[in-house]
Amino acid sequence: MKVLMICTEKLPMPPIRGGAIQTYIAGILPYLKQSHDITVLGISDPELPDEETINGVSYVRVPGKILELYKEGVVRYLESNQFDLIHIFNRPRLVLPVRNVAPKAKITLSMHNDMFNVEKIDPIEANEVLNEVSSIVTVSDYVGNVIQSLYPQAAGKVHTVYSGVDTDQFLPGSHPNMKKIRQDIRQAHGLENKTVILYAGRLSRNKGVDRLIRALPELSQKYKDLALVIVGSKWFSEDAVTDYIAYVRALAKKLSIPVVTTGFVAPSEIQNWFAAADLFVCTSIWPEPLARVHYEAMAAGLPIVTTARGGNAEVIQLRENGLVVENPEDPGQFVEKITEVLSNKAMMKRMGERGRELALSHYKWNRVASEVLIVWKQAEQTAVSVNTAETPMELTASQPKTAGTISFITDRIDKPTEKQATTKNQKTKKKRITMENQKVTEKPATVKKQKVTEKPATVKKQKVTEKPATVKKQKVTEKPATVKNKKVIEKPATVEKQKVTEKPATVENQKAMENKKQVAGLTRANLDELIIAHQMLMKARNKKNNKSNGTMNGSANRNNRNRELLNMLLREWGKNA
Repeated sequence: MKVLMICTEKLPMPPIRGGAIQTYIAGILPYLKQSHDITVLGISDPELPDEETINGVSYVRVPGKILELYKEGVVRYLESNQFDLIHIFNRPRLVLPVRNVAPKAKITLSMHNDMFNVEKIDPIEANEVLNEVSSIVTVSDYVGNVIQSLYPQAAGKVHTVYSGVDTDQFLPGSHPNMKKIRQDIRQAHGLENKTVILYAGRLSRNKGVDRLIRALPELSQKYKDLALVIVGSKWFSEDAVTDYIAYVRALAKKLSIPVVTTGFVAPSEIQNWFAAADLFVCTSIWPEPLARVHYEAMAAGLPIVTTARGGNAEVIQLRENGLVVENPEDPGQFVEKITEVLSNKAMMKRMGERGRELALSHYKWNRVASEVLIVWKQAEQTAVSVNTAETPMELTASQPKTAGTISFITDRIDKPTEKQATTKNQKTKKKRITMENQKVTEKPATVKKQKVTEKPATVKKQKVTEKPATVKKQKVTEKPATVKNKKVIEKPATVEKQKVTEKPATVENQKAMENKKQVAGLTRANLDELIIAHQMLMKARNKKNNKSNGTMNGSANRNNRNRELLNMLLREWGKNA
């Protein structure tokens, strides 16, 4: 197949400035290119040309850093280039723009973070995205479970594909290729005859390295030969000093043991610091999807102490290749787990060896690539769902509820048949549902008994007047509406939309049709819930936008889109309520 891989808008490809996603792509490309014609679309960089071919892989670069700007470049490129399959990395908000300009391509999605959370993507847009993609590859079960808890209909599309590591680049310090490098680094930084604890990652509050530093005074009283190495910076390839970095350095200066802070280390050199260490500690206090440093530590033969946050613990076999801190907010728990490792040298050595074995047997890039190829093969065999104005879609409403999550309207979009699209003169073989024209009473409104037929029951035709025919509002009660002489079944009979004109209604533009798709089939309860959810989402988004002066245009456009959709919903209900 002709395949386009779309990177994120933050860092360039190849990963000259680091990045977990960029490293992931670079690791699997040598294997993917053997089976497919690959083009990688990423952001421009002063050190890279806009287009080039490296080892048979085409690279195209467009302006980035900001998603809206990057999206424009992606769309422009796809307007003049066609692909059989498009694989988008960690940006579900790119799916619909890509679908609009690539209606025939299969789309797959790789998720490396919680980008389906409601603060990252509007739930209505998220449902449309899930309908368009053939498969979703996640880097951990944790990421996949979060998506499925928010959107249960995604369950059949989610596949966990754990990341990988270059086991020829990351080697144990005892390996012949690394012995001298280990010795030189330790000698240069006063780490000789020390037990070196390594932290590698971004320096931010949610990464929690300050907890490790606060655990060291107690540890250093037990073990006099300790030293700490902190590898990383504020952001990949950036060495700016933030308030948090200043705080970490101030804490480190108070320690009685040697502390080395390296700042940003290039991806081509990072393995040297792993080879110089004796124990790796991940201190994340946020729900980390699954930090790739775990794979690098295993490949380097280091025992691991990590946290039970997000997906980190999924690659840990307790006391085989590492230990897990259940509450990383508490420095005392790091003291406990690190003490368990350091007090048993035999276990410490065995865990490092087991980690290297796992890296070789489970976490090499060829395994990752083979699983991605399987996902692509499955996508190739699935039908493409194309939403166009010529083939209007009907929305089926459902209301999944998850703990701690607002219940939003989820959808699965299906193309209606020609008969369903033109129902005015269609005769039904069974009795039609008739709504009783009566005043609202304390009891729930009732619907006349009707047998369920293969075709949806329709509302009796009403004469067309200047104003749309209306049905009297029914009072919402705690109990659902009932059917006369019949208990409510799991799937009540649906009511087809009335047709007012002789020919199917036309839509002037694509945006209006998209609005139509989203209001079809909604109930009044759905609408009330959507309005509440919309108001809450807008309040949170406006609060966030008030703190930022540089991204108001994109937010304003999304807010206008949401208001337009809400007005459309209200207009539609004005016809029937």
